[in-house]
Formats: sequence, structure tokens, C-alpha cells
Amino acid sequence: MKAHFPMESRVETVTLASRKYGAVNWLGLQTLIQREVQRFLKVGAQTVFAPLIQTLLFMMVFTLVRGGDWPGTDRAYADGLAAGLVMMSILSNAFQNSSSSIVIAKVQGNSVDFLMPPLSALELTIAFIVGAAARGMLVGLASIIAVSWLANVMPAHPLVALYYALVASVIFGAIGLLGGIWADKFDHLAAVTNFIIVPLTFLSGTFYSTAILPEPIRTISHYNPVFSLIDGFRYGFIGHADAPLLLGAAITGGLALALTWCCWAMIKSGYRLRS
Repeated sequence: MKAHFPMESRVETVTLASRKYGAVNWLGLQTLIQREVQRFLKVGAQTVFAPLIQTLLFMMVFTLVRGGDWPGTDRAYADGLAAGLVMMSILSNAFQNSSSSIVIAKVQGNSVDFLMPPLSALELTIAFIVGAAARGMLVGLASIIAVSWLANVMPAHPLVALYYALVASVIFGAIGLLGGIWADKFDHLAAVTNFIIVPLTFLSGTFYSTAILPEPIRTISHYNPVFSLIDGFRYGFIGHADAPLLLGAAITGGLALALTWCCWAMIKSGYRLRS
């Protein structure tokens, strides 16, 4: 049998058009933020609960070695120490999240996963910093719960404590992003941690009040930006600060904006990302 086909066949043409995202690619931004959050939640035992061990060890050792009140207040030394340790956990984990995300992508060669999609430099910057801030805030909350049996962790000024926790997460999330972009391997990242992050954190009044330091060391320590973060966060818990609170808030807020702009500029230039 012979098949009979119509002499004229109808051909439909489909017009292809680029997808419209508007001023902000909300779907892409939300997806990348979810990726960054789920990345550390999948290994929560390592990224969330493991830091609590270090916090508890510092808490137990220092409260055993030194008792009494926090200088300039009637609050126990353990209360001021707890605030400093919680802030230290926030800083280190926010830094580790964004920095490790970028370096792992570089080492594994899958940076294209976030460079290829239609995401602007600003959207990439926001997503990585928000993901880092989420980990920092989550670890900070877990640290507060962990040390609550050793100190009074009820904040005297909750909004102040929340502001400094958020700003600290953004600052160190941005520093981690800058470090991750600059580093080509984990050795470079370890150098940033060991020679910059750790000294700034330990010499910022985490374990002590800067009021007990002699001059000019006390004045010099106040120029450490981490001091402003810890001092303001501690004020939120025990109601006492070693330096003017509004000045510290302005410094840390300005630093967060400046570092975020630096992250945007580096991602936009493609520095060490598109080579």
C-alpha cells in the first residue's frame, strides 16, 4: 500500500525569546542562597555542632582559671566571657562558609556552576554573604544554648546584640568571600586564618576586658575592628561596653558596606574566577 500525504503540510514556527528576569533575578538569587545554606546543613555535625566543643572548652577552662566579676560591672566574669565566645563562633563560621565555598569550587573546577547562570555580580555577592551569615547566626544561636548552663546568657539589650551579630556575620562573610576569591588552594586560606583572623579575634577582648590593659596597648586594641564587634555584642548581653557604642556601630556598619562593595568589585572584574 502506498501512503498518501497531503500535498501541502503546515509548518509552525516558534519564535524564541530570551527570558526576562527584571532588575533582580530573584529565582537565581534564592536558588544560590539555598545552595549555600544546604551545603553546610548537610554536614551539620561538622559545621554547626563541632564548633560548640571549642566554645565549651574555652568556657570551662577560663571560668575555672578566673572567677569574680567582669571589670566595671556586677555581672559574673562567665557572662562577659560567654558573649565574647559566642561572637568568636559567629565570626569564624561566617568566614569559613563563604571562603570554603569559593575555594572548593576552584579546586574542583566547578566555579562555572555559579558563574554561568544569569546572575549579576551583586546577586552573587549577596547570595554568598547571606549564606555565610546564615551559618554564623545559626552557630551563634547554638553556642548561646550550649553555654547557657555555665553563664547567664539572657541579653540586657537584645536588639543591640542582634545588630552586632548580623553585622559581624556580614563582615566576616565578606572577608571570607574576598579570601576565597584570592586563594587558589586551601594553604592560602589557612594563611589568612592563622595570620589575620585568629590574631585579630584573640587580641580583641574575647577573653578579657580591654579596660585592664595598660596604655598604649588599650588604645591600640580599640583600633582593632573585631574589638568593636565583640564590645558591642557584649554590651547587648551584660549592658557594659569598653568604648562608645554608637562609634562602634558606625564603624562596623561602614566596614560591612565597604567590604560588600569590595566583594562586588572583585566578582564583577572576574579576578581569579574566570581565568
